[in-house]
Amino acid sequence: MSAESSVYLGTGRRKTSTARVRLVAGSGQLSVNDRKFETYFTHENFVRRAVAPLTTADAKEKFDVFVNVAGGGISSQSGAVAHGIARALLKFNPELRVTLKKAGHLTRDPREKERKKAGQPGARKRFQFSKR
Repeated sequence: MSAESSVYLGTGRRKTSTARVRLVAGSGQLSVNDRKFETYFTHENFVRRAVAPLTTADAKEKFDVFVNVAGGGISSQSGAVAHGIARALLKFNPELRVTLKKAGHLTRDPREKERKKAGQPGARKRFQFSKR
């Protein structure tokens, strides 16, 4: 039963990406969709963004992180993973709320892609106006 209580779950979202995060007490192993963080997130900035809540909470070496993420692109997925990790850390220790909130990790980024309007070439783009 004690092994079950050391698993902390969190769901993170950004744009159309959803990340299901499991934090397990461990040595700092990180995996996304059964692959290492460094191989899944192609650029170092994406890895840094995804791991930012762990760095803020000084818990990078305390937990093994297992993530299932789907939808969106790599950038949006890294934001979703960061959001999920922050929420899972909050379940581990509610006292981290002030620190994570101040760093901006608990806020879901509400920006979504605007829909294309009917009869127009894009969301905001319009066909060229012709007076005659």
